[in-house]
Amino acid sequence: MKNVTETVKQLIIINVLFFVGTLILKEPAYRYLALYFPESPNFEFWQPITHMFMHGGFMHILFNMFALYSFGSALEHFWGGKKFLFFYISCGLGAALIHTGVNYYFFQDGLNTLLQDGFSKSEVLAVLNGKNNQELIGLLNGADFRSFIDAFSGSAVGASGAIYGTIVAFAFMFPNAELAMMFIPIPIKAKYFVPGLVCIDLYLGLNGGESIFGGAGVAHFAHVGGALTGFIIMWYWKKNQFHQNRWN
Repeated sequence: MKNVTETVKQLIIINVLFFVGTLILKEPAYRYLALYFPESPNFEFWQPITHMFMHGGFMHILFNMFALYSFGSALEHFWGGKKFLFFYISCGLGAALIHTGVNYYFFQDGLNTLLQDGFSKSEVLAVLNGKNNQELIGLLNGADFRSFIDAFSGSAVGASGAIYGTIVAFAFMFPNAELAMMFIPIPIKAKYFVPGLVCIDLYLGLNGGESIFGGAGVAHFAHVGGALTGFIIMWYWKKNQFHQNRWN
């Protein structure tokens, strides 16, 4: 890969190694390394970090690694490896935090309804952990039931949150750079393209819509969380004139 910077190259290698590992180990790899809801029996404390190196399929990792190569190398070139790595991991953790926070909202909303119907929290968790969710059907409406179950039982994988933060930083630094999406082959300046992309994810997340990239099951709020984290860090650094030599 021509012009790839060192830290970006190492991140790509790690992601590829994780991906190959999941092809070999399959379900056990996702069980231990994907990000689960904290009250799920599958949750482990390391998952907020490991989930961002996991991917759900070849196209998933291809898009993310291409974006990391394209935008991450430009940032590392100006920032240096330490500062870029801090930023990248922070955006991934921010994505995990927002994703988990939204799941907590949906889980707690459904749980409160079930508590009002006479269930105890321990009874609800026992039903969920026993995978016998049929007992809860009818107590929540269709959309609420799906959100409740997905929040508790679903998992998240992918570097997308960190990638969204990286793209936001790129737009901060190069607002007039022209970007193009394969479905919209007209170049658009980064200062318009990136906010538009984030708004699409926010809309799809709020409406339970499907992504043009991955269909259902896309963690839209993780994308928004990574973008928001990236924006906050960039805003703070710009406000405080954060210098690159502090990281060397």
